[in-house]
Amino acid sequence: MTAPRWIETGEGPRALVFLHGVSGGAAGAAGLLPAITPAGWRGLAWDMPGYGRSASLPQVDFDSLADALAALLDAAGLARAVLVGHSMGGMLALQVAARHPDRVAGLVLACCTPAFGAQAAALQRDFLARRIGPLDEGASMRDLAIEVIPSMVGPAAEPLVVHEAVDLMAEIPPASYRAAVQALLHFDQRATLGRLRTPTLVLAGRHDTVSRPLVLQRMAERIPGARFAELDAGHLAPFEAPEDFAREVHGFLEGFDHAPVTFLL
Repeated sequence: MTAPRWIETGEGPRALVFLHGVSGGAAGAAGLLPAITPAGWRGLAWDMPGYGRSASLPQVDFDSLADALAALLDAAGLARAVLVGHSMGGMLALQVAARHPDRVAGLVLACCTPAFGAQAAALQRDFLARRIGPLDEGASMRDLAIEVIPSMVGPAAEPLVVHEAVDLMAEIPPASYRAAVQALLHFDQRATLGRLRTPTLVLAGRHDTVSRPLVLQRMAERIPGARFAELDAGHLAPFEAPEDFAREVHGFLEGFDHAPVTFLL
């Protein structure tokens, strides 16, 4: 498998990988990545397959995406890394922890859910209608972004955050976006939560109407030893409240000072 493309900052024997959401990309993490990467760490942010500069996969599902992340770790020379996943990226981080547990040193799960596919059929139809319906009716990705992005942020979000998120989503190939949204419908890692033995931080946005804080709190309660925190933000919490997000991630990573990530030979 050809490894996905990534951007990188920092250097050291420990590494974290930022996994973006369905409306994101590595370019959106260019400013965030240096902020969340502590001194002595490598910080990577990928373009999910089909996004940015990464090649598409023949079939898009969470298993194939998890295997693509493992291929990225191989290409970067990393045996293990802390996965910092936002939205769909957080769901993928759970999938990687279940499918490739030896590659995961820690988890930061932000604004995500453990089981999108468990939702009622009516809710799934509504989600598809809002996220794919406009494309079926001839809208562009920019048109769709202008419609959905403002509904994701909290009341204190800076206009620039919305503007940049719209620009980022507008650049996603429609076919890649459709495939990612369809993959979401089949995601369910609830059974994994109680078996996780990986240090885990769960972060919610207080004003998030996509992945509600109570869902994330309950997810954290099911993960042994997980820590839960709530940020004053909406669904785009890492970008709406980057300083608070970085502070939480740094505090979590302090526990890894004596547990370095080893490198592949």
